[in-house]
Amino acid sequence: MLSDQTKCRFCNKYLSDIFSSATPEHMEEIANAKQCATYKKGQEIFQEGAHPYGIYCINTGKVKLSHSGDEGREQIIRLAKPGDLIGYKALISNEPYTATATVLEDSAVCFIPRDLFLHLLQKDNALSLKMMQILTSELRRAETKITHLSQKPVRERLAETLLTLKETYGLEEDDQTINVTLSREEIANLVGTATESAIRLLSEFKKEKVIDLTGKKIRILRLQQLIKMANLQD
Repeated sequence: MLSDQTKCRFCNKYLSDIFSSATPEHMEEIANAKQCATYKKGQEIFQEGAHPYGIYCINTGKVKLSHSGDEGREQIIRLAKPGDLIGYKALISNEPYTATATVLEDSAVCFIPRDLFLHLLQKDNALSLKMMQILTSELRRAETKITHLSQKPVRERLAETLLTLKETYGLEEDDQTINVTLSREEIANLVGTATESAIRLLSEFKKEKVIDLTGKKIRILRLQQLIKMANLQD
C-alpha cells in the first residue's frame, strides 16, 4: 500500500456523494481525518477474519470481496466500483471481516478511521439513516442472488452475471467490451458453478454470436438476446 494523495482526485467527490446527508461540520471532520492510498493489482485492502479499523471508499479502480468457502474455495460475494463503500458491515456490527477485499486493477482507496465514523453515526441522524439505506440495499441484492442461485439454471445465471458486470463497470470505448478483466474461475465464482461449466457456456454464447471472447475480455454483441437469455424481461 502506497500513500499518494494525487491518486485520490475523486476522493472528495465520492465522499460528498456518499455522505451527502451529513452536516457540513461532519463532512469537514471526515475530510480532515481520511487517508488516501493506492493499491496494486492483486493486493488486499483487508482480510477475512481481521478486525476492522475503519471503512473504505473506492475512488478509482475495481475491487472484489470474497470469502473462503468449502475446502478453501474462494466465493466472490460482491464487486465494488468507484464511489462504493466497503468494510462497513463488519465495523458497524463490531465483528471481524467476513470477506477479503482484493484489488482487481490498480486502485486508489480512501480510509476513514473507525472511531470517527462511529462517532458521527451516533451524532448525525441523517447519516445513520443513509447507512441504513445502504445496508438495506445490499441485503436486498444478496437475497435476490440467493434466490437466483437456487432457482435459475446456470445458463441464465451466466447471462445475468455478464449483464451485472456491464452495469457495474460499464463498457469500454467500443461500447461493447465489458470494462473489467476477470479470470474464468472468477466468473464461475460469480455465477456459482464449476469453472469448466463457465468455460463451456461462454463458448456456447460465443458460438451463438451473443458475445465474443478475446483473452479475458468479453464483448457483448447482442445485448437484447443476452437479456432474454438471462430471463430478465418484464
